[in-house]
Amino acid sequence: MATGQIMKALSGFYYVLSDGETYQCRGRGLFRKKKQTPLVGDHVIFDADNQSEGYLIELLPRKNELVRPPIANLDQVIITVSAKEPDFSTALLDRFLTLVEANQIQPVILVTKVDLVNEAEIGVLNDYINYYRKIGYQVEVLSNKQKMTDSSSFTALFENKISVIAGQSGVGKSSFLNLLDPNLALKTAEISTSLGRGRHTTRHVELIDICGGLVADTPGFSSLEFDTLELEHLPSCFVEFSNYRSSCKFRGCMHINEPKCAVKEAVDRGDIASHRYQNYLQFYQEINLRKPRY
Repeated sequence: MATGQIMKALSGFYYVLSDGETYQCRGRGLFRKKKQTPLVGDHVIFDADNQSEGYLIELLPRKNELVRPPIANLDQVIITVSAKEPDFSTALLDRFLTLVEANQIQPVILVTKVDLVNEAEIGVLNDYINYYRKIGYQVEVLSNKQKMTDSSSFTALFENKISVIAGQSGVGKSSFLNLLDPNLALKTAEISTSLGRGRHTTRHVELIDICGGLVADTPGFSSLEFDTLELEHLPSCFVEFSNYRSSCKFRGCMHINEPKCAVKEAVDRGDIASHRYQNYLQFYQEINLRKPRY
């Protein structure tokens, strides 16, 4: 028996990397009995007589996991939002941030297409960027004009980490990956051809080497709904609230209608951005009105 990490899951097979070699493994029935599903990124104990006939024996403890896309043990999610085409949206960015924070994964914000913003808009965009940096988020910016030689500035972002790149369609996720690794477009096309299906219908998850780290080549976040986030956990997903929550009059304050709420007072003073609080209220209502799960 040996230990390794699942790098790809496809058609009931798990491809486990161990000591530089990849082993094709199947899961045993015991995982079904335990109601466990092996995920890409999982550290596992496996048994294999050769590289094509192995079996997973045990899943080792996870530090985190996502359901959509199904992946475990992430170090960070690179949340990609465009400055233009489509327009920068704090509502969408905060939705991604909330989902990532709820899963206790480190978010990094990447703003693309900054060269498309005109002079009248750049000040507003910079105000947003500076606010997210002020509350503790790493924010990187990317221009459409950046060339392959500029990618070195992003290398440290991925080195020795497992990352997922998330964002709505059209924000430039693929362009960013191809900037980091010009061979990637060819690789992904080859993968799709070998699977006998089109690139955009490929629903498997795979970890690929980029900049000294591993990046999940996945279909991305297929849902941005708060279907598993409970109301009482929502405030902790807004990181700047933590500076004020202990000063609220009521323990467990949800920062909605409660009197002497330090978070609402901080919003009134401008210490917490109004757009963040408005998005918080919107998410609160969305979760509060969610149909109960049975």
